[in-house]
Amino acid sequence: MDQTAETAAKPAYKRILLKLSGEALMGEDSFGINRTVLARMVEEIKSVVELGVQVGIVVGGGNIFRGVALGATGMDRATGDYMGMLATVMNAMALQDACRNNGVEARVQSALNIEQVAEPYIRGKALRHLRLGRVVIFAAGTGNPFMTTDTTAALRGAEIGAEIVIKATKVDGIYTADPKKDPTATMFDEITFDDALRSNLKVMDATAFALCREQGLPIKVFNINKKGALRRVILGEQEGTLVHS
Repeated sequence: MDQTAETAAKPAYKRILLKLSGEALMGEDSFGINRTVLARMVEEIKSVVELGVQVGIVVGGGNIFRGVALGATGMDRATGDYMGMLATVMNAMALQDACRNNGVEARVQSALNIEQVAEPYIRGKALRHLRLGRVVIFAAGTGNPFMTTDTTAALRGAEIGAEIVIKATKVDGIYTADPKKDPTATMFDEITFDDALRSNLKVMDATAFALCREQGLPIKVFNINKKGALRRVILGEQEGTLVHS
């Protein structure tokens, strides 16, 4: 490889926090985990691990359980949220297994104590795994009800000293309006936290957004379904929308 190619492949970030929604794992299915989609995501993750980037992942659980929907039938919100946390553990275990099958070392750390299937979340241990080149998958949210996995991503990102929170979505970035409803909507290449707030753009939930803003932790929103998109984000190429201070 010549010097120019080496320079081109130099990552813009050394440590990232990737937020994956549960819905992203189910692909076009109505629920559950789509193995083809999971394998494709792991290929994307592997491509950045091979660049020497340290990767932490927070995964949602919406593909398995939706506490809000069941809450409408009278279920207690806190109970529903705890069940949702368990759904994220199942997704994390599936992601860990797919990583290992693809030659990527991964560890699951759970905010709920389920030591038979996952390590408890211990910040120092997570940092050690990251330094050793292992992917760390943070499961069970923050371990508290009423907190979203977006908030978990912001919190864990700050705790592990990530340089950026990368939110994987099904759209190319942040738009001025919903592109499915408004054909005139345009996408931002970048936007400040203040402008996103003023425009009431739904980047993340309010708690997560406030934490990232307070910590000066930028957010990148991109389309995980675009082949090579995550690698392009890591290399600092134009992909998705950057939210920054």
